[in-house]
Amino acid sequence: MKNQKIIQKIINYIDSVLKYTSNTTYDEFRNNSMMAEACVFNLSQIGELVNKLDKEYIVNNPEIPWFKMKGLRNRLVHDYEGVNLKLIWEIIEIDIIVLKKKLSKLYE
Repeated sequence: MKNQKIIQKIINYIDSVLKYTSNTTYDEFRNNSMMAEACVFNLSQIGELVNKLDKEYIVNNPEIPWFKMKGLRNRLVHDYEGVNLKLIWEIIEIDIIVLKKKLSKLYE
């Protein structure tokens, strides 16, 4: 039950990022510091929540890139001034939608 609540929270953060960036180009994203900061915050929260999942749950669901999610969080939190917005945009455009689909299957 705890893990399912965490997965739902992660999906909610993903939904926020997708809502913020809907119909947005990279240039618009890059030039809108409020949007960029909101997305970076939500992505870091996702990584933080991964730390709260049971280790067994992580091991039993290897199709989810748990360690990449935690790694991104660490990069964002510890090197905020050096955040690569192009990388963040690629994660938003490509990876996050795939991640949401995989997480949604766990939540069913």
